[in-house]
Amino acid sequence: MSATGSESITEPTAESAVRTLRVGIAGGGAIFRNHLEAYRALQDVEVVALCDIDAERAGAVAAAHGIEHAFGSVTDLLGWRGEDGRGIDLISVCTPHPTHEAVVTEAAAAGVHVLCEKPIAIDLAAAERMVAACREASVTFGVLFQRRFWPAAQRIRTAIDDGTLGTPILGHCSVLLHREPEYYSATAWRGTWDSDGGGVLMTQGIHYIDLLQWFMGEVVEVHGHMATFAHGDHIEVEDSAVATLRFASGAIATVQASTAVTPSLGVQVRVTGSTGATAQVTEFPEGTDGRVDIWAAGDSVGAQETWPSSLNPNVDLATINGALIPWHRAQVADFVDAVRAGGTPAVTGEEATKSLRILLAVYESSRTGKPVVF
Repeated sequence: MSATGSESITEPTAESAVRTLRVGIAGGGAIFRNHLEAYRALQDVEVVALCDIDAERAGAVAAAHGIEHAFGSVTDLLGWRGEDGRGIDLISVCTPHPTHEAVVTEAAAAGVHVLCEKPIAIDLAAAERMVAACREASVTFGVLFQRRFWPAAQRIRTAIDDGTLGTPILGHCSVLLHREPEYYSATAWRGTWDSDGGGVLMTQGIHYIDLLQWFMGEVVEVHGHMATFAHGDHIEVEDSAVATLRFASGAIATVQASTAVTPSLGVQVRVTGSTGATAQVTEFPEGTDGRVDIWAAGDSVGAQETWPSSLNPNVDLATINGALIPWHRAQVADFVDAVRAGGTPAVTGEEATKSLRILLAVYESSRTGKPVVF
C-alpha cells in the first residue's frame, strides 16, 4: 500500500527504466546526509552536484562525500550540464524553511523534478505557489514525511481502510520532546518567526500532525494555544502548544506539543474508530522506528511498554537524523519510482500543505483567541 492509502500505477517506458537519473542536492546542512545516502542506495541514480549559499561549505561537503560538482547557488546547479549535454533530473531541497519556495519554483521552471524537506513552506500562499509551479511545469513534486513509511503507520492506515478500526472518531497527538538550548543557538535561523516560521509545531510537531490528519481525514476547524516556557532566552517562537481539531467527518482530536520536556517522552499518535477499536503508534526515543504499542479491538488489548526504562530518552539531533535514514530511503525510493513512471509520489505538495494549514491555524487561533474555520 502507498503512503497515501491509494495506488497510482503507470508502466515506465523503456528509456525511463534504464536511464541513470542525475540528482542535485540544495543545502549541505544537517539533513543533507539522509538524502545523499537514500539516493545512493538506489540503482541507476547518481548524486552529481551539491549547492549551498556558502560556496566554501558546498565545496568542502561535496569533497568529503565524493560529489563531483559543487556550486554556490541553485541557479548554477540547475545550469550545470554534463559532457552529454544533460543536466540534473531531480533536486532535493534541504535548505532552511523560508527558502523552499524559491528553490522549488526555480527548479520547476527548469523542468527539474523536486523532492522538498518538510515543512513545504512557512505560509500557505507560498505552498500553493509551489504546488502550482510544479503542476504547470509538469514536474513531479514530493515533500518529506518519512514517518508515513513506518510499517506501524501503514498498519494503522490499513486498519482504517479495511474497516478494522472503522471511521476514525477520536484522535490524539502527543509530541513531548527535549531540546537543549544549544540546539537553538547552534544555527542562526532556528527559533525565529522570519527564518524558521515557528517552533515545535513547525519543526517537530508537523510530522505527527501529518500522521494524525492522514489517519483522521480533512480538518475543518482548529482551536489552539501556544506558549514559550523553557527556551525564551533563545527563541522568539513557541516551545509548547495545544490544540483541538474538528474534522469534516465529525471526528475530533487533541494535539499537544513541546520541546520543554525533560526527559523526553517521545511521540504518540492514537486513533479510535467507530468500531470502538483503538490503535496507537509511539516513537520513543525520538528518531527510532514507530511501533504500535496499543492495539485494542473486540475484547482484547494488545500493548507494549511505551517508555522502556532501559532506553535513553534524550537524544541529539545527529542521532535522530541518522536513525531516520532508512525511512528517508523508503520515501526517496517511492519518489524516484514516481519520477520514472510518471506517477504520483506518496506525499505530494498538496498532501504536505494539509499539515501546514493545521499548524498555522493553531498560531492564528492562539493570537486571536478564536477558532479558525477552514
